[in-house]
Amino acid sequence: MERQMYHYATVSKALKDLKEKGFTTDFNLDEARIVKNPSDFRIEHIYRYEGESDPGDEATVYGISSNNGERGVFVAGNLAYSESNAAQVLHEISIEGRKNAEGNA
Repeated sequence: MERQMYHYATVSKALKDLKEKGFTTDFNLDEARIVKNPSDFRIEHIYRYEGESDPGDEATVYGISSNNGERGVFVAGNLAYSESNAAQVLHEISIEGRKNAEGNA
């Protein structure tokens, strides 16, 4: 499945749309699962929001699925890559996916 990049006016609109697509689990509440088993997850959607005036408004919303069919979201704030191990793992999965897609082009 091809990863989809979406553009929304706000993070809440991205979360609402992903919920309507069946991404109902909040993986922020269980980020240790992502850190311990990154190969069990696949990023299906990525949404990056950059605040117009405040860099503190930046966020990335991931629509991810697990090998067992569970679908949900993970929201990483602008400082998350230095603060959250799960955000770092998802960022690496995203980069790896991009490398694989470029290699198959």
